Amino acid sequence: MVSKLYRKILIATDGSEYTKKAVDYGIDIADNTGAKLHVIYVVDTTSYGSIPLSALMEYAYSILRQEGDMAIKYVTDRAEAAGLEAEGIIAEGHPADEIIKYAEKNSIDLIVMGTLGKSGLDRFLLGSVADKVIRNSRIPVIAVPVKDKKIER
Repeated sequence: MVSKLYRKILIATDGSEYTKKAVDYGIDIADNTGAKLHVIYVVDTTSYGSIPLSALMEYAYSILRQEGDMAIKYVTDRAEAAGLEAEGIIAEGHPADEIIKYAEKNSIDLIVMGTLGKSGLDRFLLGSVADKVIRNSRIPVIAVPVKDKKIER
């Protein structure tokens, strides 16, 4: 029996090795519920502000777009290998804002993303895209810890 709880699942990826665990979670949930997968990669353009793009910045931007293409392809290939329908998009802007905006616009039922599980000062200083999505989304979010923490004594 196919669940109607999740019809559309959004996997947010940054293309890193760390997000592969989150990708596997999203694909597994979609496989168990019959949901269609959406995949998003966001090129963070917020650091550019209103500064005109120099040749170096344009080159960096093109590298990020290529990374996004590869990240989307990785997830869609994995989904298709599992017999699932998946579509991907590269967005531009602030990652957390773009993930939420896409999810709301496309009636996504669940957002799946990885988190490095930073805490304390690291989290305060650096913030976290996953943390911002969790705090600001009206759509349920599964944040998959993607880095094994070792207990130090």
